Amino acid sequence: MATKIEQGEEYQDFIQQCTDDIRLFAFVRFTTGDAMSKRSKFALITWIGENVSGLQRAKTGTDKTLVKEVVQNFAKEFVISDRKELEEDFIKSELKKAGGANYDAQAE
Repeated sequence: MATKIEQGEEYQDFIQQCTDDIRLFAFVRFTTGDAMSKRSKFALITWIGENVSGLQRAKTGTDKTLVKEVVQNFAKEFVISDRKELEEDFIKSELKKAGGANYDAQAE
């Protein structure tokens, strides 16, 4: 069963929810773009903590299917177990790559 546990505005607050003993799904909005164009990009993040049992890990795929019935529009999906991959800069760079053309170089 999926349960909404938190809603907020700061990405760091989300990271604090990602502890080693839980698994969770998050639909996160980031503002990306360059000086000419800002836009919102959404990421679906699946967090699986290091201490999550094998049975719970196995259920993640089935549960994610249910989550995707509700959350359908996102630029990129992440499955993360390593806290380093939760870093905001990493997520934003991956969203930027998923966004297609990158015009940042024109500003230089």
